[in-house]
Amino acid sequence: MNHWPFITAAYLVVLLGTVGLAALSYAAMRRAEAAANSLKGNRE
Repeated sequence: MNHWPFITAAYLVVLLGTVGLAALSYAAMRRAEAAANSLKGNRE
């Protein structure tokens, strides 16, 4: 049995999960920065 389709699928799942987690983390960071700036009164 050829095992390469399973290996390719596993790498694709890991890659998509990593990109998705990075995107969610970036969005959360932007929201937190915006909230911090609104508390500071946008002095910068």
